[in-house]
Order: sequence, then C-alpha cells, then structure tokens
Amino acid sequence: MPVRSRTSDPLPGFRLALFSTLLWIGLIVALPLAALVLRPWQEGLGAMTTALHDGRMFAALRVSFVTAFIAALINVPVGLLLTWTLVRVRLPGRRIVDALIDLPFAIPTAVTGITLATLYGPQGWLGKPLAHLGISIAYSTAGIVVALMFVGLPFIVRSVEPVLRGLPPEQEEAAGLLGASSWQTVWRVVLPSLLPATVSGFGLAFARGIGEYGSVIFIAGNQPFRTEIAPLLVVVRLQEFDYAGATSIAFILLVASMLCLAGVAMLRRRVARGLISGVN
Repeated sequence: MPVRSRTSDPLPGFRLALFSTLLWIGLIVALPLAALVLRPWQEGLGAMTTALHDGRMFAALRVSFVTAFIAALINVPVGLLLTWTLVRVRLPGRRIVDALIDLPFAIPTAVTGITLATLYGPQGWLGKPLAHLGISIAYSTAGIVVALMFVGLPFIVRSVEPVLRGLPPEQEEAAGLLGASSWQTVWRVVLPSLLPATVSGFGLAFARGIGEYGSVIFIAGNQPFRTEIAPLLVVVRLQEFDYAGATSIAFILLVASMLCLAGVAMLRRRVARGLISGVN
C-alpha cells in the first residue's frame, strides 16, 4: 500500500501565522473600511443625496485635493535632490539629516501644526520677515501646502533612496565614457531608473496629504470655502450630529485615496514595463 506523503507547512507555525494575519486584517482594516462604506447608505439614498449637494463639502474637498497635489508635486524635485545628497554626497552631519527626514513619522501631527503655525505666523521667526515682503504663509492655502510638504517629503525620499543606492555605477561610468556630460547622465540614465519609485512616493505623499488633519488645522485658518480642509469638515459635521454628512465626506476621501493608490500602482507597473522594454 503506497504511503501518502504529507506536505509540510512551508514555515513552522504557518497556519497560526496565517490565521492571525487574516484576523488582524479583518478586525483592524477590513471591518472598519466596510463599516465606512456601508454607513452613508443606512439612512437612505435621500440622506446621501442631500449630503452630496453641500457646497461647503465640495469646497473643502477641492482645498484638500489641490493642496495635496501641489505639495506632492513640489516634494518630487526636493525629495530627489535630498536623496541624491544623502546617497552620493559625503557631507558632515549627513546622518543627522537622514534621521530628521523621518521626523514627521515620529512626532504627533498636532505638534507639527503648532510648530509650523508658530514659525510662519505673523510674528513668527519666518512669518514676520515674509510678511514684510508681502508674503503670507500662515492661515492661507500656502500654509496648508507647507504643512503637507513637511509630512509628505519622507515618502518621496524613502521610496527613491533604496533604488538610488542599488543603481550600478557601471551605467554612469559607461555614459561618461560615451561622452555624456554629468547632466546628460543624470537626465538619461539615473532619472529614468528612479521614475517608478518616484511615482510611488508621489502617490503615497498625495494620499497622505488628502487625509492629513493635525498638522494642517493650526496653520490653515480653517475658513469655510477658502482654507477649510475635508478632514476638518468631517469633525465639524460630527459635532453637529450630521452623521450622514460626515460619513459622506469620509467615504469620498476613502474612495479617492484607494483610486489614487490603485492608479499609482498601475502607472508604476507601466513605467517599469516601459523601462524593461527599452533595455531589451
């Protein structure tokens, strides 16, 4: 009688680890997201339709999306330059700068907002000289962009840094031997290789900026139809016991963030496929 071979788990405790992972994802991620998707429709289609005709909500969404896009777009060249400096240039204090990049991940967002409001306020260290030049940062759309740049920059740097470190120096040396200048080498050899990682960092920074709250409310001014962001309006609607309006805004933010991440993933795959095809 043939003995049936028993296939062993690829790792010790694999089933327990898989069960724990699925349980954690279900309770912490899937269940809250499902509740957020279903909650706006529990009071009927009429309540959802009424909430979606709120002009203040669309103004807040416009502020959040536009400022998040501008901040992420500005962070791309800044992040690339900073990453290049950290990886390729041996400067004194480089390790300190490298540690400071992750500061937005470590400190509470409210502390970030208070600090930025103090610096860029009318009497702040940076706000006062800028005010003499006619430039107002705090309590304006520019202040929102500055706050989102601060929290979004690490996503660009940490997405590009491992790719830049892994680039073989032979490609740059070959470009130099073929007569390419330093700028041509960077533009035609280095940047195309960094493009997929840059797209990923941009998408993460943009998605984070859409839902950012603590670092923005202290410097934004929070004026309805002007500098009021969508996450703040969610809190306002909850304080007004307008749960349909609050969940409607939260639902739109959730869908927008998911579409953003899906679009970035698809764009990254296309860019990487194009680079591979170009190499072949």
